[in-house]
Amino acid sequence: MSVLVDLNGQHAIVTGGSTGLGLATTERLLASGARVSTWDVSGGISDELQRRYSGRVRSLDVDVTCTDAVRAGLAEAVESFGPPQILINNAGVSGPNAPTWEYDEEAWRRTLEVNLTGPFLCAKAVIPYMLNTNYGRIVNISSVSGKDGNAMICAYAASKAGLISLTKSLGKELATTGVRVNCVTPGAIRTAIFDRWPQDYVDSLVAKIPMGRFGLPEELAAMVAWLCSSDASFSTGAVFDLSGGRAVY
Repeated sequence: MSVLVDLNGQHAIVTGGSTGLGLATTERLLASGARVSTWDVSGGISDELQRRYSGRVRSLDVDVTCTDAVRAGLAEAVESFGPPQILINNAGVSGPNAPTWEYDEEAWRRTLEVNLTGPFLCAKAVIPYMLNTNYGRIVNISSVSGKDGNAMICAYAASKAGLISLTKSLGKELATTGVRVNCVTPGAIRTAIFDRWPQDYVDSLVAKIPMGRFGLPEELAAMVAWLCSSDASFSTGAVFDLSGGRAVY
């Protein structure tokens, strides 16, 4: 049986929170008592989830790559649920699957905008609220690809490496405050994003995992929830591996 952390009364913002890993995280935080604002451009959360957690979850259409959209989304979220104590930077795109020398330049820019600039803009907007109360939890969802790089997805790997570095920088900058910033680096966790990749590439990913299976979205959500709790008080700027034994460094 899963053990739920206590997030009662806290307001969490989850980017990319209506599908995949973001949805699993949203559900876990709601089950832990939080109020959740999901920011997504791919659609809102289900009516069933709205009914189950009536009054505690709201879906907003926010493009995390746009400063004005982030500011507007934050203002609307604060009006609904008050200042945020939690930010989950989960929104991301995989980009195309191609050798670096054949990689489309616009796809490169778009991937870095969503996966790295987006978390920067969201953190920049939310941190002043957290500093005002001297408490906050920011969790960035990176990838094991950001640790070792992966062939054929250079933009994705580079953006996730940058997100690890952003986590470390923020962790040091905020270390003497009550705001903690950490990063999770999942390995291959089966979501819809895999449907865009060639099967032989997907097979190569699972072959790297000592456990011999893909991770589950619920397993990621459990780790994220703990990092959002007050118990995660002496970890900041840290990188938490979730890769089924595929340790890189």
